[in-house]
Amino acid sequence: MALFSIIAALILEQIKPFAQQRFLLQPLQRYAHFLEDRFNDGQAGHGTIAWVVAVVLPCAVLLLLQWLLWLSEPEWALLLNIGVLYMITGFRQFSHFFNDIHLALRMGEIERARKLLGQWRGHDAVADQLGSSDIARLAIEEALVASHRNVFAPLLWFIVAGPAGALFYRLALVFRDRWARPEFGDFGLRAGRAFYLIDWLPLRAAAAAFAVVGDFEDAVYCWRTQADRWPDAGSGIILASGAGALGVRLGGPLGDAGGLSERPELGLGDDADADFMRSAIGLVWRTLVLCLLLLALFWVAGWIGR
Repeated sequence: MALFSIIAALILEQIKPFAQQRFLLQPLQRYAHFLEDRFNDGQAGHGTIAWVVAVVLPCAVLLLLQWLLWLSEPEWALLLNIGVLYMITGFRQFSHFFNDIHLALRMGEIERARKLLGQWRGHDAVADQLGSSDIARLAIEEALVASHRNVFAPLLWFIVAGPAGALFYRLALVFRDRWARPEFGDFGLRAGRAFYLIDWLPLRAAAAAFAVVGDFEDAVYCWRTQADRWPDAGSGIILASGAGALGVRLGGPLGDAGGLSERPELGLGDDADADFMRSAIGLVWRTLVLCLLLLALFWVAGWIGR
């Protein structure tokens, strides 16, 4: 059931992407604001309570519904799996920006590529002097991290705990991004620490998968020697392994590019360009195929062992 649910949800998402910003992220932001008004007094204890209400409670309700449907109406349980995955996961949540930037660079439309990159990153601080290599580098970085957070990590949690697991990861990510910021003080400590634990295994599983489907030796070397240099340790694992697997250099200085000048270098090999953007797409899709093949093998092994 898990394998079929994943494939069905990914196909649906390719046909008609779910409007996550409108129907998922905006309601969650309003929910977060509601909880902040009632719990945020700057104390870690109240932050823990708010996190449990925001993340654990909805997942517990979904887990109960999942269990009841599995006992009484397995067909509806399958639809629940597909529906939750369709709303939470998918490449189309970020791939249109990546593809448009890739096309713009191919056509030599550097200014358009800069504008698209700024829209994707959610700000206009990308410096005007960024060249095509810098744009390609940032686009690959965004795509690798987005593929992990929008596809691979939720799918792993889905395999572990069903739709409640996928929702658990997504809610933990949303509230980490919302609360684990300096202005929230101790109130956001739980959100940051909890997400670190929740994402610990998915990060390493995705990085290992990048290594398997790419340049294994370089990916492992970059992961071990470079990942901890990145300001965000989790993203550093994904970016270092992905850069090594692709044979491209990521990170590095970008001049006076909106505070991005002091970035450590990741990866080995050549500078990023439009060709490496295409290679990054191939790496992500090969990783997905590998995950589905492994899941299929486990399913076959379980069926034979009955």
